[in-house]
Amino acid sequence: MKTTIQEQDGNMVAILEGRLDTAAAVETEKAMNPLNDVEGKDIIIDCTALEYISSAGLRIFLGILQNAQAKGVHVYLKGVSENVRAVFAITGFISLFEFK
Repeated sequence: MKTTIQEQDGNMVAILEGRLDTAAAVETEKAMNPLNDVEGKDIIIDCTALEYISSAGLRIFLGILQNAQAKGVHVYLKGVSENVRAVFAITGFISLFEFK
């Protein structure tokens, strides 16, 4: 699992590549921790290269969302595959996030 965070067009973008399963969750959560400090910018989580997400991955996304909402920051998911989108739909998370 590879996580890259960068600023693009005034937004903070996290690019996820690989499988966000339980084994990768701890390292991914550490890598995404800077998103918890974002203020005044939108957060975009680019899932174009995300092959799989487990419940541990969903928990990371939810934590980022809750922290961002408390600061008035929007979180968007971009490039979500049908397989990953299905996990969001089954768990009800699809109604929590905005998709680009």
